[in-house]
Amino acid sequence: MAENPMLKFVTVDRDMPEKRDAQVRKEDFDEIYADYATAKAAEQSSRCSQCGVPYCQSHCPLHNNIPDWLKLTAEGRLQEAYEVSQATNTFPEICGRICPQDRLCEGNCVIEQSGHGTVTIGSVEKYITDTAWDKGWVKPIVPTSERAESVGIIGAGPGGLAAADHLRRAGIQVTVYDRYDRAGGLLTYGIPGFKLEKDVVMKRIGQLEQGGVEFVLNCNVGDDISFADIRQKHQAVLIATGVYKSRDLPGPDGGSAVRALDYLTASNRKSFGDKVNAFENGELNAEGKRVVVIGGGDTAMDCVRTAIRQGATSVKCLYRRDRANMPGSQREVANAEEEGVEFVWLTAPVGVSEKGVIAQKMRLGAPDATGRQVPEVIAGSDYTEGADLVIKALGFEPEDLPKLWGVDGLEVTGWGTIRAKHHQTALDGVYAVGDIVRGASLVVWAIRDGREAADAILERFALAQIAAE
Repeated sequence: MAENPMLKFVTVDRDMPEKRDAQVRKEDFDEIYADYATAKAAEQSSRCSQCGVPYCQSHCPLHNNIPDWLKLTAEGRLQEAYEVSQATNTFPEICGRICPQDRLCEGNCVIEQSGHGTVTIGSVEKYITDTAWDKGWVKPIVPTSERAESVGIIGAGPGGLAAADHLRRAGIQVTVYDRYDRAGGLLTYGIPGFKLEKDVVMKRIGQLEQGGVEFVLNCNVGDDISFADIRQKHQAVLIATGVYKSRDLPGPDGGSAVRALDYLTASNRKSFGDKVNAFENGELNAEGKRVVVIGGGDTAMDCVRTAIRQGATSVKCLYRRDRANMPGSQREVANAEEEGVEFVWLTAPVGVSEKGVIAQKMRLGAPDATGRQVPEVIAGSDYTEGADLVIKALGFEPEDLPKLWGVDGLEVTGWGTIRAKHHQTALDGVYAVGDIVRGASLVVWAIRDGREAADAILERFALAQIAAE
């Protein structure tokens, strides 16, 4: 009887891919984790307990069939593992790198709850898909038949790209409009290379282009083309713009604090070899500066770790709650600390002066409706945190799209996000997905929304065809 390749979590310890030494990795923007070797990926996959009710799968927004592709990996059936993985996830190699697995699949792993250490799901997912690219298992998009229907997608971020992939595989004609000169949205310009190397994103965009998706770049809807013209050109429209409006500080900053997205975009453009004037003149360059980043989410972690790599003399992160209440990934906090970032907990900004950040010390009071303790100001605790460069990473809000695009009837919520039910907006044939509906959220949720909206659009076309017969 053949030995069961699974259930080895009792005898095999959790083992992440080797992490590059902090003193070495902070000198470049390369990814910090090495790749698994084949034997190590199989070994770590074999730790899966093959739960009857897999909480890893139910807590994944895409409901990826994680136990099955772990079992296939443990058995050495990597191509099958990739096919199972990509059946539910348009970009598994991206999710394997940037998903907060500690809050999603791995954080809900049953063997983690029993004290044996979670299965390294994200690292195996990355390994499977990287191997698939290397071996040529990632096939070009070739629809079985071409269809006449056309869809216009506004926004080339993960939600828009996931929808484009899904629609194009069904033979739909797809045009993607984006304000930037490269597709990818935050995958390209918002996430640093040490978390997501850009050739990974560019390969997927190349696959979409070769598969017949048309990209119209450097295109600002409302200026270069009207929303009405896009609606007239296509049988359906999908809004996937994301949220790009940065939240401001509560007090004065005199324009001296820079936006996190501007800062990260400048850094990522440099990695592409672009000329970036704001970087060259020092405005968006941390080299030789005392840097203070305000915020506690993943964007703040991206900023502090970027500043370290740019050669800042010191990097501090101010957050108004404590470590346990940080919204960002604890893994990213640990990586930042290893690289030399100092966290200043229970500290809130009041404003920015020429000398730095005017801050107040806080304490945690009673919980609010969500259960999180509310920060309270400690009277008389004001002080100035010295800084030469202050970066605002306080989160993002939606732009006023109805006003920006001159659209009547596009309903928004009280938060300014697009109001949509099952991804359908108040405008007939106009759908919306991702952060512009949810508010600032995760890439994996945008991918799920894009796939679901594509299915809704395909259903719309099918019903229209039935009605016409």
